Amino acid sequence: MFDDQGGRLAAARGWWMLACWAGHPDVRVLDGGIQVWQAAAGETVPLAPNEVSREAAAGATAWQPDYHDTAWIGLERLAAEGGQLIDARAASRFRGEEEPLDPVAGHIPGALCHPCADNLAADGRFQSPAALAATLPQAEWLTAYCGSGVTACHNILAYAVAGLALPRLYVGSWSEWIEDAGRPVATGPA
Repeated sequence: MFDDQGGRLAAARGWWMLACWAGHPDVRVLDGGIQVWQAAAGETVPLAPNEVSREAAAGATAWQPDYHDTAWIGLERLAAEGGQLIDARAASRFRGEEEPLDPVAGHIPGALCHPCADNLAADGRFQSPAALAATLPQAEWLTAYCGSGVTACHNILAYAVAGLALPRLYVGSWSEWIEDAGRPVATGPA
């Protein structure tokens, strides 16, 4: 189970790595974070550092990773296979109005903007499956990306919550795309 106390951005990446890429059959994200769990009177048990290893060993299974290379896509496959790109970054970054992390602002031409923050309701939990299904872009081939491959996983998790087919992850995302000045960059709305 993953919780990163807020937008579940890193938790979504952990979920993607274990569930989508490594094929673990039972990976979960705590919707709304630990504060929602505690507000619902969910039990937490603090463990001392030496107890954590015993606890983990007690829950060990025979599960072995079965890596799914179809869950992600690199530059070569992106160029060869195409499909609809979905950018998980904030709309202002997508439009090229600001770029706080990378040296170039904008988005990959043809991409649609679906900021991962739009997946959450006002209470910090995921929107209902029906609400997500109504707002998430849909196409036959979907590929999610963001700045560095983390928030795109939040969008992929939203597809799972909505019961929709999961997009592939362009792992290198915007940070890799702009490494080559010869690759096109788009600005403005989708």
